[in-house]
Amino acid sequence: MAYFRPPGPAPDPVLVRSLTQQQHELHQRLRAEPLPQPPRLIAGCDSSFPTPDTILSVFVVLKYPSLELVEKVYNYGPVPLPYIPGLLSFREAPNVVQAFAKLVNKPDVIMVDGHGVAHPRRMGIAAHLGVLLDMPTFGVAKHKLTGTFVEPGPTKGDHSPLTDARTGELLGEVLRSKDRVLPLFVSAGHRCDLPTATALTLGCLRGYKLPEPTRLADHWAEEFKQEVR
Repeated sequence: MAYFRPPGPAPDPVLVRSLTQQQHELHQRLRAEPLPQPPRLIAGCDSSFPTPDTILSVFVVLKYPSLELVEKVYNYGPVPLPYIPGLLSFREAPNVVQAFAKLVNKPDVIMVDGHGVAHPRRMGIAAHLGVLLDMPTFGVAKHKLTGTFVEPGPTKGDHSPLTDARTGELLGEVLRSKDRVLPLFVSAGHRCDLPTATALTLGCLRGYKLPEPTRLADHWAEEFKQEVR
């Protein structure tokens, strides 16, 4: 996900405590499990902030494994919360859920531009969204949020584990999606385990750094911005 990071005063500590508690409660509902069968439809989801006060969330739905585009939708609305580190999901999720509701073709799994459990409290946007929708989700992020890793090999498909430096907990996979480009960070969300997330990410690569679901979601976000300006 693309985040707007405005300057300003520290967030309200009462709000932070409330959202942190909600995040903990959502985490209790999180499940990591393989998909019951290979997906027929896979969605990509991305959000951006056209202005400091507005958010645009996009879903694309593709056939799998052909990756033929089936549907694209967006929702544009006000940003409900200020930027609070570690709690960005609450800033994005309401608008993302409204975008999802517009889909005619409901996907079997959602690839989110952001983190799943590779988050300091194991509840990035992919995990958060999965629990809210009770849908299989996983995250594919461009930057590390937490954890440590050894640089994977230079070739497409090379990968290495992303782990918690203190506990050794496996958080995700650091995946080279294209020869000699910076790697992606894949992590499980809800109702989708890490091996499934990694395999689907590899299955959605078509010569670009980003897998097609999130690449096309990002592309259409730029197109849809023209409609809301």
